[in-house]
Amino acid sequence: MKDRRCVTVALTGASGAQYGLRLIECLLDADVRVYAMVSKAAHIVLATEMDLKLPGQAAATEEFLNDYFGVAPGLLKVFGKEDWMAPVASGSGAPSSMVVCPCSTGTLSAIACGASNNLIERAADVALKERRQLILVPRETPYSAIHLEHMLKLTQMGAVVLPASPGFYHKPLGIEDLIDFIVARILDHLGIHHTLLKRWGEEKA
Repeated sequence: MKDRRCVTVALTGASGAQYGLRLIECLLDADVRVYAMVSKAAHIVLATEMDLKLPGQAAATEEFLNDYFGVAPGLLKVFGKEDWMAPVASGSGAPSSMVVCPCSTGTLSAIACGASNNLIERAADVALKERRQLILVPRETPYSAIHLEHMLKLTQMGAVVLPASPGFYHKPLGIEDLIDFIVARILDHLGIHHTLLKRWGEEKA
């Protein structure tokens, strides 16, 4: 039997927690296993932007999110910030793709500098050193020269910097459509089929 695909998803403290949760939902719907990490700052953002208060412990968060997304245990695994025995902490165990969504500029800086002070940073460092897919979704405006330098550095390392800057040519009717625009672009880069929105020129083709 072919192994189910697995993607690492990390939520950090930038605004735009909705992007991260919607991405996880779409991955689970596509029968993709998700290794999830949620930073302490992301907990605050989730509570502020979505009135979603996650438990403090990884195991309790995993149970909460399994119920939130309506999936059976096993498809979604949550790891704590210092769970150094997690698969994502090593090149021999980490999935081939990782997405940091949303990606705070602090996390962007730490990844660019190879800080590896927590599991999110270490997992991204593993993706870079193993030449695996790393997608970073910053949500900040405006960008400082420091932010731009880090984005350039990471792009040169092979990461994809995909800012949460939704387009409007698909004529969005609400916030959900704007969220889906970004999530669709992430899924495109991951090579995962979706029907979140029509592709450019699809009708004429």
